[in-house]
Amino acid sequence: MTPVVTAVPLHLKPNAPVAARALVPGDPGRALRLAQALLEAPMRVLNTNRGLWGYTGTASDGAGLTIQSTGTGGPSAAIVAEELIALGARRLVRVGTCGALDATLALGDLLAVEVALCGDGTSRALGAGDRAEPDPALTAALVAGGAQSAVVASTDLFYDPDPGGPARWGERGARAVEMEAAALFTVARRHGAAAACVLAVTDLLAADGRERIGEDELAAAELQLGAAGLAALG
Repeated sequence: MTPVVTAVPLHLKPNAPVAARALVPGDPGRALRLAQALLEAPMRVLNTNRGLWGYTGTASDGAGLTIQSTGTGGPSAAIVAEELIALGARRLVRVGTCGALDATLALGDLLAVEVALCGDGTSRALGAGDRAEPDPALTAALVAGGAQSAVVASTDLFYDPDPGGPARWGERGARAVEMEAAALFTVARRHGAAAACVLAVTDLLAADGRERIGEDELAAAELQLGAAGLAALG
């Protein structure tokens, strides 16, 4: 299939060049914090349009790196991935968070997504089917760096009214649930780019309620995510 690449990005308004490798957190605030931790001064603001904060510059390994937030959910992530690739990104790693479905997982654990179950509309609309897979080399690098390999479910709903959803995902092998990986993998595959995903467990989901990570522990997990993603892209 011949990839169709957006000629003129409409949502990202780049103020600086996009690097060939990119970290793509969902949270704009996380993008800023990772840029402050991973990019050498002076870093440049890449984008502020639509609140999708992005930054670009030179990482500690001496090579270029872009850190661009995607917003929440598959539709927003797909737009940003499409436009980043059109602007020159060729390897993308989502650095995000997830809710654990597997009782053996602990808050702060890092997961390298080996397969995303497509419970979202975006990846399916793009032709992904039931499963979307990441780039194997990037994923292997994340696992080599210490992240646990995991099947996850990608969903459209953070506040899902269906109490049976987590159990069904677990029956299909999902260890955690998140919202953007399937869309990112599908867009990247359509354009011949490489994409992977590393997630920090920030919520433990159980039938009797949700346990949430503390703010200090979340800040530490964010830095671990950024380091893991950068090392895999290295």
